[in-house]
Amino acid sequence: MGEGEFVAAEGTAAVTPAKTDDGGGDDRDGGGSGRQLTALLTCAMAFSMLQLFLLGALGPRLVAELGVSPAVLGLTTTIGFGTAAVLSPAGGRIVDRIGPRRSLVALLLVSAVALALIGAAPGAALLLAAVALGGVPQALANPATNKAVLRAVPPERRAAVTGLKQSGVQLGAFAAGAPLALLAGGIGWRGAVWAGAGAALLAGMWALRALPADPPPGPAGPRTALVPRGMVAWLAAFSLFLGAGIASVNTYVALFGVQRLGLGPTAAGALVAVLGVAGIAGRVGWSKAARPGRAEWLPGLLAVGALGAAGLLVAAVLVAPLVWLGAVAVGVFAVAGNAVSMVLILQRAAPGRAGQDSALVAAGFFAGFAAGPPLFGLLAQRDQYGPAWLLVAAEFAVAAATAITWAARDRAGVRR
Repeated sequence: MGEGEFVAAEGTAAVTPAKTDDGGGDDRDGGGSGRQLTALLTCAMAFSMLQLFLLGALGPRLVAELGVSPAVLGLTTTIGFGTAAVLSPAGGRIVDRIGPRRSLVALLLVSAVALALIGAAPGAALLLAAVALGGVPQALANPATNKAVLRAVPPERRAAVTGLKQSGVQLGAFAAGAPLALLAGGIGWRGAVWAGAGAALLAGMWALRALPADPPPGPAGPRTALVPRGMVAWLAAFSLFLGAGIASVNTYVALFGVQRLGLGPTAAGALVAVLGVAGIAGRVGWSKAARPGRAEWLPGLLAVGALGAAGLLVAAVLVAPLVWLGAVAVGVFAVAGNAVSMVLILQRAAPGRAGQDSALVAAGFFAGFAAGPPLFGLLAQRDQYGPAWLLVAAEFAVAAATAITWAARDRAGVRR
């Protein structure tokens, strides 16, 4: 992939006609450069939110060894995603100005630093500060990777590549719930987090070497409104409630397994891994299905499926094995909703607005991630997991109502 191809004007088929594979690479040379771009974007998405899944998968160990309460465990998620929500609108403008390569390298390096600090935290104070720093890569992830897709992938392949790179978030969930959780059993939770930091540093070096240079930063354009409008506003509201439910599941499903269902820490961490694998399949599959005319209805459909998944978690309070089905269903339906939102942004964003629109929708998602776990944690701290999962069900129900209302208005031609 040549530099000129990567930095072509946004919104055009910024590749040669031969680039037709899912990664935007050239079939005649094996599509290596296109697959490498897709792999890098997937890694960036994975590391941008790895801390969330590590805190969830290692939550039982943190509660036992670091002395944090379930409520403080939820507060870590609030701090990280609250920071991401506040920074996301500015992050979108920064990505639009400096380009995806600089943004992706910064994302990976800051992720490495944040993970290293989490591993070194002696108590709640430094842990919360490190998690706040981890909000920076989260704010950059969606606008930077979406910008890269628009600049390097032909339109007919963007939905597929978007699904693949969005599945990187769930790849991070799998890594936290399986290999890193197992590693924590052998070398301790700090060593497992430091291993994640080292991997993020290596990924940053890979991005620095592999991605072509961005053009020189242009002059700052006029500031755009930070209040989303039209489709972006509806998707941000949908993402707010969807994110609140997903974050609660990510943060507390392992602790639920230990405290209420009698699972060991490693088995409880596997719940996060199962959710991650299901999320990968859901994001890839539903994103490929998100064709114009159909994509508009998918967020509502997926939120209804997420409501059913929350019902399984409620039932798991009485029938423990249902927790595994609930984790799978959350991955297949709820987690896929954010990927479909990003496909809609790529399909319908105005020229030059992809980074900012992606960031505004992501800000809603991150605000939900910040708000959901503390509310859940207040109930979990009292061992009221049944009402807590009902709260998640209510959040998914509001997300479904929001998405279905927007799709109906959009079909009727109502644009505000």
